[in-house]
Amino acid sequence: MDLARRLSYIRGEEGTVAERSAGDGRAADATGDIGRRVLRLRTERGFTQRQLAEPAYTAAYVSTLETGKVRPSEAALRHLAGRLGVSYEELTTGRSPRDATRLRAGLTDARRALATGSAEDAAALFHELHAEAELLGFAEERASALLGLGDCALETGELTTARDHFEAVEQLLAEEPLPRRVPAIRGRAVAHLLAGELRYSCYLLESAIDELNASGLHDPNALLLLYTAAIGPYMDMGAHARAVRAAELALALAPNVDDPGLVARMHRGVARTLIAEGRTAEADASLAKAQELYEQLRIHTDLAHCHWMRGYVHAQDGNLERAEHELRTARDMLASKRAALFTVQVEVELADVLRRRGRAAEAEALLLPLLARSADAEGQAPARTDGTGPTAGLTAERGAVHAGGAHRLLGLIADERGDADTAEEHYCAALSLLERTGAAGDLADLCRLLGDLLRREGRLEAAMDAYRTGLGHRAAPGTTTLGPAPAEPPV
Repeated sequence: MDLARRLSYIRGEEGTVAERSAGDGRAADATGDIGRRVLRLRTERGFTQRQLAEPAYTAAYVSTLETGKVRPSEAALRHLAGRLGVSYEELTTGRSPRDATRLRAGLTDARRALATGSAEDAAALFHELHAEAELLGFAEERASALLGLGDCALETGELTTARDHFEAVEQLLAEEPLPRRVPAIRGRAVAHLLAGELRYSCYLLESAIDELNASGLHDPNALLLLYTAAIGPYMDMGAHARAVRAAELALALAPNVDDPGLVARMHRGVARTLIAEGRTAEADASLAKAQELYEQLRIHTDLAHCHWMRGYVHAQDGNLERAEHELRTARDMLASKRAALFTVQVEVELADVLRRRGRAAEAEALLLPLLARSADAEGQAPARTDGTGPTAGLTAERGAVHAGGAHRLLGLIADERGDADTAEEHYCAALSLLERTGAAGDLADLCRLLGDLLRREGRLEAAMDAYRTGLGHRAAPGTTTLGPAPAEPPV
């Protein structure tokens, strides 16, 4: 049933109750609405006013109630609900438990569509469900639909839209306990991370962790979600010690969590810290656990991320052939789901492997269109993400860390073929991008490459400036840049 027919069905079932639930703030149990609802239900069931009223009330009382001239008591409403064969809530609010069940089933189907199909198709389902939930006044189901829309927007790379949806969820659940809002906080932090705003991403996650622990709300699911999400920005900022501690706490929390998808995501996050410590065999084992869970759950995007990270592990080990295979698998899976931003991020890492395998021309051919599409997206027509044309590119506001990585790789390729001017141009472009993100480890390495290039060109003073800048970034990561670490739960 399409949205227009669903809304027509709801209006037909509820009569003028749509006026009550259109979001204008009027009370759901307005006397006139209840009266009209009683009249409609009585007529549908073929009752006279006397039959509905007896034995506790009179036909005259039902008549005045139906015309909105009397405000019914709770006892009267419960009597009438029992005679009409509906719940007290349905009679007073117009919301049937069947509606809530149907919406929740629809949300489950939309989540499954997001896991196994394209985010755009899933977003259409979430939009439809959100409209119904808003019309019927179901706040919890409305929040779930908005959370789904945020996750869809993350996957398609619409980061501003994603943040708007997650913020709407937080506002809708403002009076709820913090653990209920944590998925939206995590989503907003991921959107800022993908936009290159690493420090603010850390701030959001750490603030929520501190608030949970300070209030005694040691919810293991919420904490595991937050600690796992924090590993990425910690690693990108070079705060390795804090990332390792977050991974340790996540592992300690995992036995108390019964959501296999959340546990799988934890294994992916832990693998990042193991890779940084050179423990690649353990990292691969952790990713294998996550991959097995995602395969069982048929969560295709996260399964693609496992292939992506396993490709990175093999690249770190020097097994470039297996790395290329895993990264191509990840790229194809993400492209089939039209996950535009993630697809181009994988292509940057695939280009690195191709360059290291001696196929610099292929790597360059892969990278240049990513940055060209960025220019198109900023100044011309929107990029296509339907799987039939070019995906969206990388920009300073959208995948800044990987955009810097693409320029760094193009600089290396130009440097290796002796084109110093082009190499310097790409290194400087990468430096500009990465300085905005605070990705300290990448910045230090980039300054070293730029310094080496300038030194070979005989520009010693400029080379020294580049090296000094790199040393400054190398010294920056850790507690001095992020402030005190968040309080730890009693795990």
